[in-house]
Amino acid sequence: MKNLLASILILLVVGCKKEKRVIEEIDFETEYMFNSEIEDKILSDTLTDPRFQGFKYQMGASEYASKGDYQNALSTWDLAMGTRDTSYTISEIDSINEKYKKVNAVNLIVKQSKEYKVLIINEAHHNSSHRVFTKSLLKKLYKNGYSNIGFEDLDNSSNKDTLLNKRKYPLQKSGFYMTDPQFGDLVRSALEIGFNVFSYEQTSDVNGTEREIEQARNIQKVIEERPNEKFIIHCGYAHALEGNYESWGKAMAGRLTEFTGIDPLTIYQVLYTEKSKPEFNHPLLKALKLTEATVLLDKEGNPMEYVRGESWSDIAILHPNTVFENGRPNWLIKNGNKMIKLNMNNIKMDYPLMVLAYKKGEDIKTAIPMDILEIENKTEFINLALRQGEYEIVVRNSNGRAQKFQLNAE
Repeated sequence: MKNLLASILILLVVGCKKEKRVIEEIDFETEYMFNSEIEDKILSDTLTDPRFQGFKYQMGASEYASKGDYQNALSTWDLAMGTRDTSYTISEIDSINEKYKKVNAVNLIVKQSKEYKVLIINEAHHNSSHRVFTKSLLKKLYKNGYSNIGFEDLDNSSNKDTLLNKRKYPLQKSGFYMTDPQFGDLVRSALEIGFNVFSYEQTSDVNGTEREIEQARNIQKVIEERPNEKFIIHCGYAHALEGNYESWGKAMAGRLTEFTGIDPLTIYQVLYTEKSKPEFNHPLLKALKLTEATVLLDKEGNPMEYVRGESWSDIAILHPNTVFENGRPNWLIKNGNKMIKLNMNNIKMDYPLMVLAYKKGEDIKTAIPMDILEIENKTEFINLALRQGEYEIVVRNSNGRAQKFQLNAE
């Protein structure tokens, strides 16, 4: 009885009102790694071929992104890809400002999307903000008639998540990159709005040209099954390129046009987005000093494309630098999210701690959290980015000890 009483703690949660919460000890395992574990994994990589040295940093960046550690994801990705500090001259900046008009990216995309049956938008797999941007489009695109959304990252093998559309939230096993809370909530939001969510990745264990063809064929099949409906395709990197692509002949977007005759609206997020430090940003970002996701329009009102050789995407998005508020990226407070302040004084566990917020009703053993935050040292408060609703909060340390309590975010 004494042990039972000793295991019950009281936590003060500060949100819109103060409530007492009962904490219980639980058995809890997770695939999310602490920062020290990710660092050790990178350092222990035994690849010696210099051509593949960057791969360990790419994987490390993905591990950081999966747990919502945006800054470390950017820094580690830059170690893989390299950086340089270049800027435009004053006369070049004046010329850009004379040639182009800046407009809100969401408004422009929503307006243009009305004329298309298929919209393809890409992401960098280490960048959670791209997923948040796609999520910001969903409700407006749904009103424009888009009712299906395909995700490259959804497992399309014999292990695919066949119950996703019925269950209404993704699982850890649903996709590799999808374990990022922002990616998980992109899928969850699409399901809540009413989208039919589908997978289209290749299943033949091929890469290059064959992969692009198989992805496009899989999308073509879904389109032919729903001939009167409209489609969003969320993919990675160059898959969103139309035209002739040197490495693959054509990327997925180009192949889709070849197979269906459909001209998609293609949107490229990757190039004009922040690096780990502002000085490493593309010179166009440094020149424009943006405060919101932006598209540049020329004198005729045409959006600036992203062009690579003989391939292109119709719209290039320019993303502003992230502003950190209470240690969290400001773009987390969008699409209904707000900061919920959590008092940590009564958590009596060894640090570092990982705090995972699960939507109540979803299985904490299999679901993707709504937010994750690692805390290195004892602190009075932390800030979680959550929608209004009820949550189960799991706190776990690197020794495997875990506690759970309820949170009402108002």
